[in-house]
Amino acid sequence: MKWAKRLLKNVFLLGSLLIGTLIILIAISVYIWQTTDEGRLPAKTAVVLHAINNNLVNLDININLPNFMTGGGGGNPLLREDLYIPVQGDVQIPIRIYRPQGDGPFPIVMYYHGGAFITGFGDINTHDNITRSLAARTNSVVIAVGYRVAPEYIFPAAVEDSYAAIQWAVDNAETFHGDTNTISVAGDSAGGNIATVMTLMSRDRNGPPITSQVLMYPLTTFMDVPLASRDIYDSGYYLLSRNVMYRARDLYTPDEVMWSSPYTSPLQAEDLSNLPPTLIITAEFDPLRDEGEAYGERLAEFGVPVQTTRYRGVMHGFISFYEVMQSGQQGLQEVSSFLRQAHQNTLQISTPYQLQVRQPPQGMDRVRDQTEAFAIAAYLLGRSGMNYFR
Repeated sequence: MKWAKRLLKNVFLLGSLLIGTLIILIAISVYIWQTTDEGRLPAKTAVVLHAINNNLVNLDININLPNFMTGGGGGNPLLREDLYIPVQGDVQIPIRIYRPQGDGPFPIVMYYHGGAFITGFGDINTHDNITRSLAARTNSVVIAVGYRVAPEYIFPAAVEDSYAAIQWAVDNAETFHGDTNTISVAGDSAGGNIATVMTLMSRDRNGPPITSQVLMYPLTTFMDVPLASRDIYDSGYYLLSRNVMYRARDLYTPDEVMWSSPYTSPLQAEDLSNLPPTLIITAEFDPLRDEGEAYGERLAEFGVPVQTTRYRGVMHGFISFYEVMQSGQQGLQEVSSFLRQAHQNTLQISTPYQLQVRQPPQGMDRVRDQTEAFAIAAYLLGRSGMNYFR
């Protein structure tokens, strides 16, 4: 019996030693991932970026992590419809409609996905979680527009498709119980550029009035203007590189004269008056941060009600990862709240204009984020080990 007790004791000690060693390994790994030349990252941001940049998960919106780490869906059941709609001549483009059940009429949100204006970087499928969630959270019809992209289709194909989609939505609103008196536009990255261009085109062409616009880390200029964030965060580690930005410009706007158009570079537009209330979301570790915030300043100079929020400790595209990042969840909540208030005509935007800065999760939220980051790190390290021994 004594030998059995000694054996159990030794097994327990060995197990404790292994667990302790694993915890130390995880802690050291997370600390290393948090340390970058551009600053120290929050733990959750660090592990997500490590996973993506080391190809441990697929870079799509539905990040491939265990269910217990991604939270649930939730919300009321939505109706979904995939269609092709005519835009120019015989051309048709795909759209995806999410709408609440019932007769409505419901506010309409036209959503334009990110993806650098070029094939292979984004479409209505990669951004499905955002459009679906916005429909549920805002009780709106959300129409994701699959505009044509470069290199096959250069400017202005994407913006003309996107504007034609708004006109189609107005003409066909009864079929999906949409309210043509309440139309907002929203988009992220390249889609943020297209969203704000839609407000300019609608104003210039006496088109459907736009109720509000939401621009998530938008590209606002193709011009070579001095922007510190483009220089500091240009490596691509934060999910957008200078090389991709130059490639997008070369393919989408191959003629330099296109760069100065207000429909590609709204930041340089001569007239930004009579545009709808605007929410701009930027990320601290993002090459597009400064131009998004500069666009907010210019809108305010023209009397446009604008709210700009910089989220600290996160990277380009962070709202797409709202299932695993609390900052992404907070960003999505801010977007949803802004749209609901805009649709109800209850927006209250403080003046004079000022940039709001939202800190990374604090207190118990920070503890939760770090705990989840360690759990994800353990999963990633385990996955790396399995891949090594295959």
